[in-house]
Amino acid sequence: MATTTAHRAARGGYRPVFRVREFRYVFVAHLLSVLGIVVAEISLTVLVFRATGSPLMSALAFALGFLPYGLGGILLAPLADHRPARSVLTACDLLCAGCAAAMVLPGTPVGALLVLRAAMAFVAPLFQGTRNASLGDILGPGDAFVLGRSLMRMVAQSAQLVGFGLGGLLLTVLAPRTAIALTAAGFLCSALLLRYGTRARPARAAAGTSAGTSVGAAATLAGIRAVLGERRLRALTLLFWLPPVFVIAPEALLAPYADAIGAGTAALGVMMCALPVGTIAGELWAGSALGPAARSRMVAPLAAVGLLPLLVYAVRPGVPVVLAALLAVGLAQAHTLGLDQWYVDAVPEELRGRAMTLLGTGLMAFQGVGMALAGLAAEFVPVHLVVVGAAVLGTAVVLLLLAELRSATRGSGPRSETGHTAK
Repeated sequence: MATTTAHRAARGGYRPVFRVREFRYVFVAHLLSVLGIVVAEISLTVLVFRATGSPLMSALAFALGFLPYGLGGILLAPLADHRPARSVLTACDLLCAGCAAAMVLPGTPVGALLVLRAAMAFVAPLFQGTRNASLGDILGPGDAFVLGRSLMRMVAQSAQLVGFGLGGLLLTVLAPRTAIALTAAGFLCSALLLRYGTRARPARAAAGTSAGTSVGAAATLAGIRAVLGERRLRALTLLFWLPPVFVIAPEALLAPYADAIGAGTAALGVMMCALPVGTIAGELWAGSALGPAARSRMVAPLAAVGLLPLLVYAVRPGVPVVLAALLAVGLAQAHTLGLDQWYVDAVPEELRGRAMTLLGTGLMAFQGVGMALAGLAAEFVPVHLVVVGAAVLGTAVVLLLLAELRSATRGSGPRSETGHTAK
């Protein structure tokens, strides 16, 4: 079934992926949970501000969606391979549903609200890593897996565009706690879809591990060493982690840049949508119009030039040019589909869950680092020059990583027609 799906996906773009019954359940569950998180973030921020009157506490409620993510990804990563995927996914959804339900209770104090939000963020990387790894079991490790991953990313990007508007609209007719109740319902529905819509499969790394070492610090460190210790896999991982440090810079600085050029809030809102819209459009095009070999061939060229449109910031352009530049940067992210295939081919099956969990954790962490560094640099350097510097440094980093990957690939064996090492 998985092999047949991969062949069909190569010919028909995204449509054959949706013909897989299990994937349809996973896709709908993902949509429900992502929208639920976005609604919860907005509602909780409003709820905490109304309860405390403190902008700091309100911002902390939002930040707690990110801060525990890295810790959870590191500590919980072994569970992605050492426990059955369906059990892990269902348990994470039920935990998040319980946390959201507890937020709805009228007597829940602000401190408890923050702890509950942190708990939801803590298990998020385990859920995402396990789900991404399980796509390989549902769709097979070939092109169908790449397209499935692409669809999941596009859902997440679209949720950021639609979800915040939907959340704001909900709060005009619902109290924040009532809106959060919808989040709890969404997670509960997601848990039911995953429990009854996907097959029970054994843990992929259960064999050969003892109960005492299957999870915990030792297993976590072993997983990190396995992912980052192999030269080619390390280069691929860094190609996912490091470019976002620089891609995020213009987004992080859009508000001060808009103020510097005299753009209003409406223009700021449009500019904030440009990069994710470009990313979604690029992935849709690559997934629908190109086959695996073509997507593999475009990884290096698109990654190498992906940040160069930001060089137009050197002349402090107006809104139309900034929109075009951000759209172009987003479109260049289409290379991620080919990179996904290289990555899943390089990761041993028994390590896939931990590798996917660590990949998502690092991606989130490095995006946060990129935001912080961009803001820090803008304290001392004009915003437009910070963006130009990010483009130059980011391009240099990408070129060095591509050279390292090429060298590691030459040293690891023959290459297949899609550009990655033959297995």
